[in-house]
Amino acid sequence: MNTPPSRICLIEDDEIMGESLLERLEMEGYVCDWFRTGRDARLTLANKRYRVAISDIRLPDISGQVLFEEMLNDGMALPPFIFITGFGAIDDAVRLLKLGAEDYLTKPFQVGTLLDKVRNLCRRGQTLPGEASALGISSAMREIESMLARVATSSGTVLITGESGVGKERVARALDPQGKRPFVAVNCGALTESLLEAELFGYEKGAFTGANREKKGYFEQAHGGTLFLDEIGDMPLPMQVKVLRAIQERTIVRVGGEKPIPVEIRLVCATHQDLLKMVERGKFREDLYYRIHVIHIPVPPLRERREDILWLTERFLEEFAAESGMQHSLHPAATQALVDFPWPGNVRELRHCIERACILSPNPVLKTRDLFGPAPSSGGNEEASAGSLTHHLRTTERHYIEQALTAHQWRIKETAAAIGITRKNLWEKMKKLEISAPEEGA
Repeated sequence: MNTPPSRICLIEDDEIMGESLLERLEMEGYVCDWFRTGRDARLTLANKRYRVAISDIRLPDISGQVLFEEMLNDGMALPPFIFITGFGAIDDAVRLLKLGAEDYLTKPFQVGTLLDKVRNLCRRGQTLPGEASALGISSAMREIESMLARVATSSGTVLITGESGVGKERVARALDPQGKRPFVAVNCGALTESLLEAELFGYEKGAFTGANREKKGYFEQAHGGTLFLDEIGDMPLPMQVKVLRAIQERTIVRVGGEKPIPVEIRLVCATHQDLLKMVERGKFREDLYYRIHVIHIPVPPLRERREDILWLTERFLEEFAAESGMQHSLHPAATQALVDFPWPGNVRELRHCIERACILSPNPVLKTRDLFGPAPSSGGNEEASAGSLTHHLRTTERHYIEQALTAHQWRIKETAAAIGITRKNLWEKMKKLEISAPEEGA
């Protein structure tokens, strides 16, 4: 299916420049609506969705700054705005950036520079033809998707590593994007050893108390498809032996049974732990490690691929709109807050943040306070200065880390593992945010 062209809103009263930009944008494959006045543009912006808006600051009926402020104050869902300004109006452009505008260009400018900005902004909300679409738009996720395309034709075991919440299961599912074959996911850390064996290999009728019928295990259910063993680092050592044997022999024996049952599966494993260090400590079998470490796919944390934050947000907004019937969009300041936030819980935390805001906010335009709560110093004012937004993000991060430390009795190692960062990074954040452990007896 072809991706529809992006629609651009152009607000420019100069006939020569307007016609030149319109022609160039359409040559690049965009659909462009050209308005000569701010009021005409506003009427259409209220009813039509654009990927990007390009506006001159000096307009015949109303300044671009006033137009932008009025639309923000009215709660309109606005596309990213790029402003065009003369040298004397740079101060106006800077004020617009603080209000949430995306960027500005000073006349005279290279049209190629403007087109580069437009392409980057369009890429946020949709995938351009020929680009990766299942996992993200960052170079890291495109490389992973390219690797998956090559891996999909092989039968090699895949090991996916990365912090909690980065989307390891989504990467595993991307091996079969059409979903034509069985995909069975198991969280190895969520089941006890005895239950894990029964769930993986199945059991015969009468194998144990309560086994009133035979049951196929996950290996059998995944026959002809993919078995995804999530958090395999949490699997008990005795079970690791049995799983290794099943992988090598391509057969399983149900609990309480004797007959070997052949299974043909693609095995995909995932973990947030360092398995090699676990091998060195005797917590993970070396032979199993090398058996599953055939094709290694490391997934970087969300903070290292910030290009994906708004791309993912768009998809979450579409998903929740389909469920609730209410379409939400982001205020420009909220967009910047999402990009600036460190997301220690990665994609999972981002999804929960958007879901919570969509459920609780009665307004179609989500503001920063809908996502993160009111900032103490701003009084919930979205038009606050850049400094107050920085303070808000700092306060939110400090509160998050303090909660995590309290939940883990201020044990640095456990807290760092829980929020998906290294101990060194946690110490550095505590120093920067002036977080100190409570005194004994306090």
